[in-house]
Amino acid sequence: VEAALFPALELTGAGLTVSPEALAQRLEVVQRLSAGASEKGFPAPGGVLVAPIQALLQSAPSAEAQRRLLLRLARNGRVGLTNLVRWLDAAGYSRVEEIEEPGDFAVRGGVVDVFALGAPALGAEGPTIVSAVRVDFFGDEIESLHVIDLDSMGVDEALERVDLISADAEAVQRAGAHGASLLELLPQGVVAMVWELVEALQQARGFYERAGGEGVVSPPRTLELLQRRTKALALVGQLVPRRGAFAKARRVELPLDPAPTFSPRSGEAARELLELGRSGEVLVACERDAEASRLRALLGEAQREEGAASATIRFVRAALPAGFVVRSGDGAAVAALGAHEVLGRSRSARLRPRLQSARARDAFIEMQPGDLVVHAEHGIGRYLGLETARARRLATRWDESDDAGLEERLVIEFAKGVRVRVPVAQIDKVQKHIGAFRGEPPLSTVGSTRWRTQKEKVRQAVRDLAAQLLRVQALREHAQGVAYPEDTPWQREFEAAFPFEETEDQLAALAEIKRDMRRPRPMDRLLCGDVGFGKTELAIRAAFKTVEYGKQVAVVAPTTVLVEQHERVFRERFAGYPFCVESLSRLKSPAQQREILRRLARGQVDVVVGTHRLLSKDVRFADLGLLVVDEEQRFGVEHKQRLLEQRATVDVLTMTATPIPRTLHMSMLGLRDISSLTTPPLDRRAIVTEVAPWSDDRVRQAIERELAREGQVYVVHNRVRSIERMAQRIRELAPEARVVVGHGQMPPRQLEQV
Repeated sequence: VEAALFPALELTGAGLTVSPEALAQRLEVVQRLSAGASEKGFPAPGGVLVAPIQALLQSAPSAEAQRRLLLRLARNGRVGLTNLVRWLDAAGYSRVEEIEEPGDFAVRGGVVDVFALGAPALGAEGPTIVSAVRVDFFGDEIESLHVIDLDSMGVDEALERVDLISADAEAVQRAGAHGASLLELLPQGVVAMVWELVEALQQARGFYERAGGEGVVSPPRTLELLQRRTKALALVGQLVPRRGAFAKARRVELPLDPAPTFSPRSGEAARELLELGRSGEVLVACERDAEASRLRALLGEAQREEGAASATIRFVRAALPAGFVVRSGDGAAVAALGAHEVLGRSRSARLRPRLQSARARDAFIEMQPGDLVVHAEHGIGRYLGLETARARRLATRWDESDDAGLEERLVIEFAKGVRVRVPVAQIDKVQKHIGAFRGEPPLSTVGSTRWRTQKEKVRQAVRDLAAQLLRVQALREHAQGVAYPEDTPWQREFEAAFPFEETEDQLAALAEIKRDMRRPRPMDRLLCGDVGFGKTELAIRAAFKTVEYGKQVAVVAPTTVLVEQHERVFRERFAGYPFCVESLSRLKSPAQQREILRRLARGQVDVVVGTHRLLSKDVRFADLGLLVVDEEQRFGVEHKQRLLEQRATVDVLTMTATPIPRTLHMSMLGLRDISSLTTPPLDRRAIVTEVAPWSDDRVRQAIERELAREGQVYVVHNRVRSIERMAQRIRELAPEARVVVGHGQMPPRQLEQV
């Protein structure tokens, strides 16, 4: 079945926001609808179109708007390099030497590289959406079209055609505001299914009101088009209207039960599947042929052992996130199950194609006049700017003139107003000052011995740190740690209970962590990944492996709120297993802390989550096996020293989204192992960051939008003394919202309630 998604445009305080990905997907659907069934896939018979209710309210770009927004490039087409460059210039693209970010294009001879804003394309495997494209001309004819690999800048998949979208934001906004509803573009004879119509209409009314009626179709008009343009309309949900236009609708109730839980032992699970197949019909969805072969072998073996009546079990090649059972009045049942539910493991990660991001640029620090800088020989000074002066150099027989040329110099002011002029050729001796001073450090005195003394102290401190790292590394290399065994049935059952699909990066990092734990040498691994990429789940699985072996786990987090969050997640995941999870933070009373410490020393606590309180000298473990450190960069020097001491004797897993330079450098040198999570979870939407001046209307619309999707809003304020006034302002802007205040100066119990 060919399926297509017609996404909705985001509604922010500034109105409808057109993202490149959403626009590309919408244009692709509109083009294929306009072309009819002549092209491969949707809307040919059997095609499926999925759209949120907000997308049906928004106008789709008209054919005229598409002609203004798009430029179609096809292999063997005659466009001409000059015409392409002229269109890119007019469409808001920037000409550069080498493409690095969306909206760039580069020309080299007869080759044009374009970093498009998401471009519908046709490749060997059908319609897709690409970002960077290389167009190779032979004269005025396009000889080839290829997707560019932004990491290597080489070519990847060949394309038959690609539609470049204008980078002119205003033109895109205008095109999205005028056009027809998607429902008016649907072919005749379409069958429509609406999930939870009552809730959908409520969201539609809220969206229409927030949009102010601009560029959107009213909900009644949308519902009318839905009924008029479709051959059949099915309403699916727990609450279906029974009056008005739906008063005479035929009602069908399906008694659905969740899929049964199968035994973690494969043989027993096969017998349970056979029993279910004897009471009705079973349909098993397998994502891979190997799953179907494995299940057939298990069923055949169970059938031979029992010698009972045959069962009705069929296999299909499909993905089913969660199974269900439909029971009829006579007791017969039809069950649809995912193979992962029977085999007792989570579904494999299936990564859909996603837009490539720009390559990371080399980071550099620009000095501005007034900034503090450090000169390698003179110390801390203030950069005043650049000046141009005549350079003095010895004349040679090749240059006998008095004019030795001009050169630029950095002017740096030190203590007592002394200024030093550094030629640009010696800029490697100067860098911007980065320090932990409260306020500004004093300027250095040129010619003083103080700066040389400070440098010598730093050299000695670096030597001491290097010696300490060497000692820790030597201890780790020769220490006999715990070599954990292979995964047990409990471990596999625990991991299969994870309700989401792992990404490829998660599975790779998990394999590296388990490989470290199976070695006798203590683990010291750095796990890097953005927020929400699944670092905590990997730590939980490592912790489960540790406590199942009989060891204890300590999880250290920098803030009380993060400790409470980790404790809740660990308790939820460890529910149903005989392991004890506790936390240590200022939210616990002194008596509670003493009791937890006592049980921890006796081995009655398996996992303890805490702030730097866990690094205190009075905290003793009965048998610590794993130390998990979350956001190490937010701990102080003394706390890091304690962490460094722990690394020599126990397994350490450090999680961070922004590693400190020293930690990252140690990983690059091989002193610490590193795993990276760069792939976002399936269906994770990109974060949209908007910087704008404060506007009550903008804030109110943003809050209403988030509440309409049953989400939460966090308002970060920079002053504790005025935070209550800000909270009252938010209450006035969104009276229907429940507003609470939380900050670090609140009493522990009150903060815990928040």
